[in-house]
Amino acid sequence: MKPINPEAVQRELEQLVNQQLYLHLETTNGAYASHFDAKAMTVGAFIRNAQIEMERGTIAGNGPYRVGLKMQLGWVYAEGLTHWEVDEKGRLLMAGHDGQGRLAVALQLSKIPF
Repeated sequence: MKPINPEAVQRELEQLVNQQLYLHLETTNGAYASHFDAKAMTVGAFIRNAQIEMERGTIAGNGPYRVGLKMQLGWVYAEGLTHWEVDEKGRLLMAGHDGQGRLAVALQLSKIPF
């Protein structure tokens, strides 16, 4: 993955508008939090292969970035994104890594299931 270029990511998002897509979204501070503070609460969220169709996709911020996906009945939103790529299967993969390179958030879109 490479550091986010917001203009390039925006172009990729625009190419996915009004198409049936599969979404992968996860957030985590995982076990990282409890390793450093036994009282810290471990939090995370995970959804994979949810089918969506977005009306609009927007990247914003100055880095780390946030991406919002507007759908007919609501929004999907991810914040803290730092890296991206389009892989060999044409999937748009975006991730946010902390200062030590650990995954904190992932937002991925694909025309085929993950």
